Amino acid sequence: MAATKASKEQKYDRQLRLWGDHGQEALENAHVCLINASATGTEILKNLVLPGIGAFTIVDGHTVSGEDVGNNFFLSNNSIGKNRAQAASELLQELNSDVSGNFVEESPNKLLDNNPEFFNRFTIVIGVQLPESTCLRLASVLWSASVPFLVCKCYGLIGYMRLVVKEHTVIESHPDNALEDLRLLQPFSELKNHIESYDLDSMNKKDHSHTPWVVIVAKHLEQWLNEHNRQLPKNYKEKESFRQFIREGILKNDNSVPEDEENFEEAIKNVNTALNPTKIPSAVEDLFNSEACNNITSQTPSYWVMLRAVKEFACKEGNGSLPVRGTIPDMIADSQKFINLQNVYREKAMQDALAVSKHVECLLQSIGKPPESISDKDIKLFCKNSSFLRVVSCRSLGEEYSVDSVNKDEITSSMDNPDSEMVFYLMLRSVDRFYQLHSRYPGVYNYQVEDDISKLKLCVNGLLQEYSLNVNIKDDYIHEFCRYGAAEPHTVAAFLGGSAAQEAIKIISHQFVPFNNTFIYNAMSQTSATLQL
Repeated sequence: MAATKASKEQKYDRQLRLWGDHGQEALENAHVCLINASATGTEILKNLVLPGIGAFTIVDGHTVSGEDVGNNFFLSNNSIGKNRAQAASELLQELNSDVSGNFVEESPNKLLDNNPEFFNRFTIVIGVQLPESTCLRLASVLWSASVPFLVCKCYGLIGYMRLVVKEHTVIESHPDNALEDLRLLQPFSELKNHIESYDLDSMNKKDHSHTPWVVIVAKHLEQWLNEHNRQLPKNYKEKESFRQFIREGILKNDNSVPEDEENFEEAIKNVNTALNPTKIPSAVEDLFNSEACNNITSQTPSYWVMLRAVKEFACKEGNGSLPVRGTIPDMIADSQKFINLQNVYREKAMQDALAVSKHVECLLQSIGKPPESISDKDIKLFCKNSSFLRVVSCRSLGEEYSVDSVNKDEITSSMDNPDSEMVFYLMLRSVDRFYQLHSRYPGVYNYQVEDDISKLKLCVNGLLQEYSLNVNIKDDYIHEFCRYGAAEPHTVAAFLGGSAAQEAIKIISHQFVPFNNTFIYNAMSQTSATLQL
C-alpha cells in the first residue's frame, strides 16, 4: 500500500502540487462520460486519462471511417470499420493503467429513448459534435439529475464550449492575487501579546535584523496611531510618512550611517499589504445573503451548511471578520522567530475552525443529521478558504435557446463590434439550424459550397428573426462557414481538448473557478472570449 502511494506521488507529482491529495482523490473517484470519440472527444479524454480519472465511458454509435483516421491520433487504419467507441477506448486506456475504460456502441439518441437514467451515474458528461436537438434533450435530462454537462464543438477554425450546471460550489478557488490575512489593523489578543513581547530598542544587532517584518510594521503602527489620534495612514503622502517612520527605526553604526537591515526594507515594501483592512469580500457577502445559505434543510449540501456556520461565526466570535486563514508569507527572519509568529496565526486559525465546527454541529442537529456527517478536515479547509468561496450557477440550455429567455442584451451589445467572437456563436447556431433542415452540414463536399451559401444565409436570417435580433452578420462569415464543411482540424481539436479537460477537472475537483457559461475560440486570430448566454 505504502509503495503504491509513493509511486502515485512520483507519477502525479506535478499535479499534486496544483490540487493536492484531496483533489487527486476526487479525480480518481470520478467517472466521466464522453459522447462521440471524434478528434476533439479523444483529445479531451486523453487530458483526463493522463492525470488519472477513475473511469471513463465512451458512448458512440459511429463506425470508424478513413476521415476519422485522418484527424484522430487514437484511431489507426486497422480501426476502419470497427465501432469508434471501442477502437478509441482501447488506445486511450494504454495511456494510464490506473484508469478503467468502458464503451457503449450506441448513439446518445437511442440511449435517451430507451434508458435516459443511464447518464445519471456519471460525475460529468461531455458531449462532443452533437446536433442541437440531441444536445437539448440530453441537457434537459442531466439538468433534472443535477449532473454537470459540458458541450464541446470544433467546427473548422472555431472552437465552442458550453457549461451547463445548475449549481457548482468551489471551496478552493486559488485566486491569482490573494492578499495575505495578517489582521494587523485589528490584531487578535494572541497576536497583540506576541508583538508586545518584542522590544526593538533593547535588541542586539543580530536579533534586530532578524525580526519578522510583520512585527516591525505592527510596532511602528502602534506608535503612529498614538501620535496621530488613532488615525491610520490613508493617502499616499501619509503612507510615505509612515514608511519614513519605519526607515528611522533601522539601526545606525558608530558613524550614524544606517545598517543594512533587509527585514526593515521588507517592512517598508509591505506597508500597503499591512494596511489592507480586514473585511468580508463582496462575493462572500453575496453568498451569505443567498437563499441557500439562510434556509438550511435536511436536503442542504454540506457546502451551504458550512457557509452558514461561517456566517454565524462572523456575526458572533469573528466580530465581523471571517476565520483567520492561518498562513503567513515567507519573510526575512531567523527560524525560531518565524516559527513562533507562524504558530500564533496557526493556533488562532485552529481556534476559529473549532468555533465554526460548533456552529456546524448545532446546524446539523437542527436538521436531524449526525455531527460526524461533516468532517473536521472539511471544516478546516472551508475556514482556510472562506475568503475565496465561489458558486457558479449557469443557465440551462433550454433557457438559452428559448425565444422568451434568450439573452438578447449580451448578444446585441457584443455585436456592436461585428467581428467579435459573438458572431461565431450565431454562426454555429445557424449551422445547427441548417443541419435540422437538411440533415447534413453546409459545404461538406466541394460541389455543395456555392449552393449552400444562400441556404445558410436563409438560416442566419431565420435565426436573427426568430430571436428579434437587430444585428448584422457579414457575408464573409457565411462563406467561411460553408468552406469549413464541418471539418474538425486536429490543431483546433487539440486546443479545445486541453481547455475542456481543464474545465472538467475544475468541476470534478471543486477547485479553481470554471467559466460561466459559453467559451468561443477563434483559431484564425488566436483569440477567445467567455460569454454569458
